[in-house]
Amino acid sequence: MKLSTFHNIYFIGIGGIGMSALASYFHAAQKSVSGYDKTPSENTNTLENVGISISYTDDVDSVHSMFLDNSKTLVVYTPAVPQTNSILTYFNTHNFTVLKRSEVLGLITKDTFCLAIAGTHGKTTTTSILGHLMIEANQNMTAFLGGISENYNSNLIQNGNMATVVEADEFDRSFMTLSPNFACITSMDADHLDVYGDKESLKQSFLDFSNNIDPNGKLFVHEALNIKGISYGVESNTDYSATNVRIINGAYSFDLKTPSSLHKEFKFHLPGKHNLNNAVAALAMALEYGCSVQKLYSAMNSYRGVKRRFSYKIKNESFVFIDDYAHHPKEIDAVHQAILEMHPNKKITAVFQPHLFSRTQDFADDFAHSLSVFDAVLLLEIYPARELPISGVNSLWLLEKINAPIKKLVSKTGLFEAIESINYPVLVTMGAGDIGALVEPLSKELEHA
Repeated sequence: MKLSTFHNIYFIGIGGIGMSALASYFHAAQKSVSGYDKTPSENTNTLENVGISISYTDDVDSVHSMFLDNSKTLVVYTPAVPQTNSILTYFNTHNFTVLKRSEVLGLITKDTFCLAIAGTHGKTTTTSILGHLMIEANQNMTAFLGGISENYNSNLIQNGNMATVVEADEFDRSFMTLSPNFACITSMDADHLDVYGDKESLKQSFLDFSNNIDPNGKLFVHEALNIKGISYGVESNTDYSATNVRIINGAYSFDLKTPSSLHKEFKFHLPGKHNLNNAVAALAMALEYGCSVQKLYSAMNSYRGVKRRFSYKIKNESFVFIDDYAHHPKEIDAVHQAILEMHPNKKITAVFQPHLFSRTQDFADDFAHSLSVFDAVLLLEIYPARELPISGVNSLWLLEKINAPIKKLVSKTGLFEAIESINYPVLVTMGAGDIGALVEPLSKELEHA
């Protein structure tokens, strides 16, 4: 199928992070773009500001007539949208070409040199670092990000179409639509068990994905994974490794050991060993692609991160407020490790909004263990996203398993008051639900407190 045959692209769930990047891409390619989403968001605002029309009513009458011609319109949907959606049902039953977001990404990347990053954690940060490195090294490429880059204030970075840098998402086995030239697997911890059933099936899916790599391509793997490929790590005996790692003025300074050389004194400003691993993965892929090492030095130093990935909202002598997308026990562990490294011996209040009933049920004991290391834990109700409630699975049930010195179930409206009453010097908000929408108003209240 050729995407060029379609002039109109209609997105169902256009506000999603991966969907909005595709919408921006097609808009830049002079296609007519429109879409539906349940609620307005920062992503939908950004799209509307460039002239993309969005409806928030699940009704075919809200779709502009030009998008109702099935010979000219491609319909793109996200699996997060229920199959009962009226607009999706209309397009499915009226002979339209209807594709998942991942299938469209597969078609876009097919005729390019594709660099794909997979993993249960780290893929968004690694993808955004690699996209930034390649742009700064003057490569002809487009990067589709699963988060908003702080450097570009966008989830799409464009500088030509010879190469594409993409996130390879394991949810719903979406990454099987990709045929990468280079691929990276950052981690394979159990997640999405509602899709996979068990950890072994999830691992098998990553191995199946790695078999999609071009026969002349390369696979990059973190040292902890028992998979054959170009290995990377931190202070490790791997093909690519960060060595001589120091923290200077709140930033990492490190040397990069490659299979054939040592490049000294890289600077990297994201805290946490997990992020340093992501930086090494991106450097390895950029160097193997052919980027100039001299350009990579300045690019690494100028990289500013992804919104909601260890983002400092307030940072002064007496108080630090960090926001992070962490929604899995291993990610919470990584955030805690990074805070201890950057702000040692300070008491930490963690605000956590569990994401999905199924994930909370599958990892309840692991979540409790990961959250119990904080000095105070404020728990919001579970964000359901695409799911219906599971009997007995709620935040109060999870709270009872947590052993933090201070722990409390709070409402969104009572959150500021609860944080103020604890008054610890470090605050971190974590979760993949709508907790992100609370961060800016909370920052303003805390700054004026």
